[in-house]
Amino acid sequence: MRARSVSAILAAILMAASVGAVWNNDGPKQDITLLPEFSESAWQGPKGPIYVARYEVTIREWNRCVEDGACVVPIKARPGFDPANTPATGLNWLDAQAYVSWINETSGHPMRLPTMAEWSGLAASILPEEPDPIFTDPALSWASAYSTDLDYPRALKPSGSFTVSPEGIADLDGPVWEWTADCYDADVPSTRCAAFFAGGLHVSVLSALTRDPARGGCAVGAPPAHLGLRLVSDRKPPRPLTR
Repeated sequence: MRARSVSAILAAILMAASVGAVWNNDGPKQDITLLPEFSESAWQGPKGPIYVARYEVTIREWNRCVEDGACVVPIKARPGFDPANTPATGLNWLDAQAYVSWINETSGHPMRLPTMAEWSGLAASILPEEPDPIFTDPALSWASAYSTDLDYPRALKPSGSFTVSPEGIADLDGPVWEWTADCYDADVPSTRCAAFFAGGLHVSVLSALTRDPARGGCAVGAPPAHLGLRLVSDRKPPRPLTR
């Protein structure tokens, strides 16, 4: 699909969301219990403090949005997995934005996706160092990165199964790549952007319509294993940060 076509689709969907056409509730519920669990304290980002969800959005949280008609892709947990602590995956950037719009309306608290700079800063202390290349020939750098990426976790596991950062944020080094707010082209507004950055064990650029990263990613190394989202807020949560 051409970038212009993707941008046109994205603009139409975001415009529909802005006038309330994406979900069919009669009005905001203002239910703060829908907010995620936050890390213990604010994180000092490049442009000021932000409050970060401890975990990625779970299947149970996501399906609440689906039940309200705001999100369009119902997710079923695999056998043996609990929807309450399994990350919601198979989501594209538009899905992520639909969830953000819904949680903002229903909770009354402003949430958003992190920027790529924020995500990178959050994950800097726990992401593995870049390994020494297997091949010294620059023409084979892609093969070196691909080979080392195969050692990274790719199986989906319950929330909290991977590293917890010093700030109390879990799973930034897990198999779920997280959508960010940043367009791959800084000069293009998000309403016209065809592809966005996703943060994970390596940076990826994916079409806004991609749900299966094996088919729609652009990055050095192996493609992302799963696509999901984590929320942040510029405002202190209206209740204790942790549950």
